[in-house]
Amino acid sequence: MFIYEFFKIQEDRENILRARATGKAVLTGPFRLLGSHHLGVVLTFPVYKSKLPSSPTLEERVKATAGYVGGAFDVESLVNNLLGQLAGNQAIVVNVFDVTNSSDPLIMYGHHDQDSDMSFTHESMLDFGDPFRKHQMICRYHQKAPTSWTTLNTAFLFFVIGILLGYISYGAAMHIVKVEDDFHKMQELKVQAEAADVAKSEFLATVSHEIRTPMNGIHGMLALLLDTELSSTQMDYAQTAQDCGKALITLINDVLDRAKIEAGKLELEVVQFDIRSILDDVLSLFSEKSRHKGIELAVFVSDKVPQFVMGDPGRFRQIITNLVGNSVKFTEKGHIFVQVHTKVLTDLKALTCMNGRLESTDLSNGCPFKTLSGCEAADDRNSWDTFKHLLSEEELSSKILDNKVNSAECSPDKNVTVMVCVEDTGIGIPIRAQDRVFTPFMQADSSTSRNYGGTGIGLSISKCLVEMMGGQINFVSRPQVGSTFSFSAVFGRCKKNPFSDVKKPLCDDLPTGFRGLKAIVVDGKPVRAAVTRYHLKRLGIIVEVASNIKMAVALSGKNGSTSHADFSQPDLVLVEKDLWISVENGGWNIQQLEWKRNGQTFKLPKMVLLATNISTAEFDECKAAGFADTVVMKPLRASMVAACLQQVLGMGKKRRQGKEMQNGNAFLHSLLYGKKILVVDDNKVNRRVAAGALKKFGANVECAESGKAALALLQLPHNFDACFMDIQMPEMDGFEATRSIRLMESEANKRMNEENSSVIGGNPHNKGQWHVPILAMTADVIHATYDECLKSGMDGYVSKPFEEKNLYQAVAKFFK
Repeated sequence: MFIYEFFKIQEDRENILRARATGKAVLTGPFRLLGSHHLGVVLTFPVYKSKLPSSPTLEERVKATAGYVGGAFDVESLVNNLLGQLAGNQAIVVNVFDVTNSSDPLIMYGHHDQDSDMSFTHESMLDFGDPFRKHQMICRYHQKAPTSWTTLNTAFLFFVIGILLGYISYGAAMHIVKVEDDFHKMQELKVQAEAADVAKSEFLATVSHEIRTPMNGIHGMLALLLDTELSSTQMDYAQTAQDCGKALITLINDVLDRAKIEAGKLELEVVQFDIRSILDDVLSLFSEKSRHKGIELAVFVSDKVPQFVMGDPGRFRQIITNLVGNSVKFTEKGHIFVQVHTKVLTDLKALTCMNGRLESTDLSNGCPFKTLSGCEAADDRNSWDTFKHLLSEEELSSKILDNKVNSAECSPDKNVTVMVCVEDTGIGIPIRAQDRVFTPFMQADSSTSRNYGGTGIGLSISKCLVEMMGGQINFVSRPQVGSTFSFSAVFGRCKKNPFSDVKKPLCDDLPTGFRGLKAIVVDGKPVRAAVTRYHLKRLGIIVEVASNIKMAVALSGKNGSTSHADFSQPDLVLVEKDLWISVENGGWNIQQLEWKRNGQTFKLPKMVLLATNISTAEFDECKAAGFADTVVMKPLRASMVAACLQQVLGMGKKRRQGKEMQNGNAFLHSLLYGKKILVVDDNKVNRRVAAGALKKFGANVECAESGKAALALLQLPHNFDACFMDIQMPEMDGFEATRSIRLMESEANKRMNEENSSVIGGNPHNKGQWHVPILAMTADVIHATYDECLKSGMDGYVSKPFEEKNLYQAVAKFFK
């Protein structure tokens, strides 16, 4: 009956028949419910008589339809229940419409005339399961919606975020602008800094030249003055002035070196040099001061250190000179000991085994401290306990080399790390000042009442040079005990068999006539005895050590000794002066000693005294006791020891015909005598100094005051044998003048070769050989480097003020 009533309505009838055909539920149009008079709808489902197939057709559904089942729904009650569940503080007005007919929507819930806020309206479509009917719901606040705190907070938050983003954007833009401005300023400052650096370098070069040029004149003129006949007073005045000039030149060089380091202009050269010769030269500089103070000055170089290495000999010499100079200045008693090894000294006190010959006798002899002089040293790692094991290792290495002398083994390392230690027993460094030892221009005692002078720049320069050589420098110091400075340096190995450096430590400049001689060193201080033995071994002498003269006599009377050599008849016996005059050994005479072998007296060996200083009375006493007329004065150097032993053994005359003369005035005179030399310098005083120094050795000197004048004098053909060329000159500097001279010689040689080849039967060996040796002679220590001289065509370099040794080294390679 209920469904039948809907069949009377055309629209509902079509919906119900559609439900029969599709099997889906449909909704009827809204109608008034009985009782409540609310609008409602009926949800209608079709009912079939039998089970339909999985995919029934329309006819099958119609035939199987048994009837319909429907349920009524109160729309207003449903909406009220929903609103009750969503109820809040603010009333919401809801209208539900049937908009199947969009032109005439039928209101199913709510009223049109309700007063409500239309500013916030939400419309949504409702789906009741019938796709053919459309329903719409419109929701709005009953009254105007209040402003929510969440909304306010959200708005405020977005406002703050906007301000922050704007500020960040503004700050970023300003930062970018500032960075760009800073970048442009940095570019300008960089250009200015580079210009300032160039200006600084040029200033250093100019200042160096301007300062050293008058100093060269002072030093050179004083040297010429000292070669004239002077009274003793005049000689003393001139010598004092020359010493002060040398000290001032040293100070100038230190300041300029520090400036070059700061400017990054200091470079190291790489040439082959002999470390042992460098150390001998440094000791010769301080030999007079050490003798005057009565302190022991000695050097020891391990046999493991190669004879020749590749590096910068000048800078290495500068470091050693600085450290030894400081030690001499601050030491009043005791010793200064320079050691060179190839590894770091370690604490070997726990080791007592030794394979060397020095262990065969007790050499300590009751010394309070087993050091070079017997005085306490700051670093006890350099004591005899360590030193003897280093000697032991060297002798063991020497025995291994004896067994492998014919082998092809060699060190795979291209470099060698040299460890240098300079030990003194001076005043030490105060604890408060040890932190600033390497700070430029800082001194341990900077008061006006200080006892020692100096600028405080030497150690800072040494530290920079050591670091440039790939090493490190450090020190151990104890006030009133002494200081020990140690540094390492990395040098290249020369391309030759490294075993030859250990097996043949003899320098080519040393005589060979001492090889095979036997000597006994008598010294109660083991470290000092080892140093003496080292210098004698450099001459090829076989050495044994005894702690006193009676032991030396007993050693001479044996058919053999602890060594491989037979010391039954030694050629030399070298005795330390302090041991000879000591109470224990005092009063003995060499002639009264029993020099016997197998009960028979043999020829007495030559007795030589070793002394740091000796008075006339002491010298007369030692001669009366049977010692030789020649005393070997310390510090020991191989060349000096060789000269003394030549006089003792009667080899002096023969030696003077050898290489030793090459280091003296006579050989330099023979090189330069009769040679015509051109001196080019724009400074009149420098021309006089150079000319005077060359004329002293017999050279014929002609001077020119500019590069253009030199070019005119050297027009081919000329009869000059060499040219000393200044670098910094007006109009035409030395580099440009040298290039012009070399170009002129090259063209002349080319023409001579062409003419010689065009002559029939011409001698092919008669080639053009125009090449005058040109030596740079300048005070410029910044730009006048050896490489620049070579690039311009020069053959060598002599720095102002040049001395006799530098002059010899410069001309020896050209004049034979």
